[in-house]
Amino acid sequence: MKQHLRITIETLLEGGASQREIERRTGVDRKTIRRYARLAKSPTLATGSSGPSRQTPPPRPPGSGDGEGAEVREAHLMTSAPDRAAAAGPSGSPPPPSCVSACAEHHEWIAAQVGLGRNAVSIYQDLVETRGFEHAYNSVKRCVAKLRARDPERFDVLEFPPGEEAQVDFGRGAPTLYRPGCYRRPWLFVMTLKYSGKSFRITNWKADQETWARLHEQGFHTFGGCTRYVVLDNLKAGVLRPDIYEPELNPVYAALLAHYGVVADPCRIGDPNRKGTVESAIQHTQGTALKGKRFDSIEAQNAWLAHWEERWAAPRIHGRKKRQVLEMFRQEQPSLQPLPATRFRCFKQGLRTVDDGGLVQVDGSYYAALPAPLHSQVVVRIYDREIEILDTTGQVLRRHEKSACKGTFILESGDRLFNPSRETGRLLSKAERIGPQTAAFAQQLFARLGRPGQRALYGLTNLARTYTRDEIEAVCTRMLAGQCHSYSAVRRALERIRALAAQPTPTRTQADPAIRDIGEYQTFWDTHSHSQEDRTNAHVDPRA
Repeated sequence: MKQHLRITIETLLEGGASQREIERRTGVDRKTIRRYARLAKSPTLATGSSGPSRQTPPPRPPGSGDGEGAEVREAHLMTSAPDRAAAAGPSGSPPPPSCVSACAEHHEWIAAQVGLGRNAVSIYQDLVETRGFEHAYNSVKRCVAKLRARDPERFDVLEFPPGEEAQVDFGRGAPTLYRPGCYRRPWLFVMTLKYSGKSFRITNWKADQETWARLHEQGFHTFGGCTRYVVLDNLKAGVLRPDIYEPELNPVYAALLAHYGVVADPCRIGDPNRKGTVESAIQHTQGTALKGKRFDSIEAQNAWLAHWEERWAAPRIHGRKKRQVLEMFRQEQPSLQPLPATRFRCFKQGLRTVDDGGLVQVDGSYYAALPAPLHSQVVVRIYDREIEILDTTGQVLRRHEKSACKGTFILESGDRLFNPSRETGRLLSKAERIGPQTAAFAQQLFARLGRPGQRALYGLTNLARTYTRDEIEAVCTRMLAGQCHSYSAVRRALERIRALAAQPTPTRTQADPAIRDIGEYQTFWDTHSHSQEDRTNAHVDPRA
């Protein structure tokens, strides 16, 4: 209820007016008037009980005895006797030199309750219920206020040399037409140079990781250079996992800063004063450039922000530095780091699991991830026209051209476990290692049978496990001479050669029906040898 109505009701109740009369004169419901009537009859928090107050009366004016000043004596004489008697108390004794709080004896207990975060009302209620407190609520309220009073916090003035630091943050822009009949507030991105206070302002409907990185790049190119550090808070677009010692940055944002040679310096959680420059810039933009405005498109809002920055924000005199922002920016611009020769290639990053075929799936297409182990996780970076696969340490494993349609398998011949054309070349190379005649026979065999002849090539090259190379070369030579192009013929010929080589050699013995006795040979020798000697002697000349 409004203050004037409440006072009117209380005044009419004290004057003895009926509740109906008060309702007719004020327009307030009788139930409300009845509630105020009950409150008027019962003690309240502020007034306490109706008994005599034990509060110590306020002290007399400073000065006492003969040293009392003329002004104090004059004021004392101007006070009426009844008032002086009331101030002196019921016994007529003078008041004490200082005012003692009614909560003094409970001060330690109240301080402990304040330390627990309790408010003055709950503390007063416990004092009345458990400690027999008979004084007014205002005493407890004043005591709690003194306990909660803190000394003003001192803040340091952060100063950085030119080109050292930029501060970035998101805010909300002016209402903008999102679709016919619907206005929304887009995100307002502001990047402010700490030294000069020069700001880059732009609005965008999105505030995702990729947009956050692209807006930084636009800011760097607008300033014509990069600062060495950029200060941000712990929003998800920039920091994935806040940590006071080692925060984890968004990978796209980290790659952008590495490309431009900038180091991110996230604020500690709950410490927005670290980037007070950009906070003030956002408030300045919202309260001055965009206050009370509506735009039909986000392009119109960005055009207005660019015009306002050039016409009003940059030429203004900085409130604390007492210098023109544009002049300080011209002094700071040569100290900015030069921009790289190429723009940053923005990407989307995610984790994928290598399947049984050594592939990862990206946007409905499949890409070879070898030499990554099967069923392991790899990092995938998706560019506009390229797919990059990295291991968990950041080492690039493969790069593929992005597929134009879904369901495509980007798999080189060397990545396949079995490829018909590649397998044919491997088998012919294996035949060459056996010998030139075997290689020529394999070529004739493949020319005659085609790709189905790979089975025959498998058999031909596997013959080297059982037979020697010389044996295979000899058989292939005869087959080429006879124009016989059959693996089975080569195998049968080798089996015959091996079978003949495996037949046992007959063992020669001294006694056998087919062998004559050695005595017969001796008799034959003796007989024919004597006859030969006689014939020789008959022809000898006696005179010799």
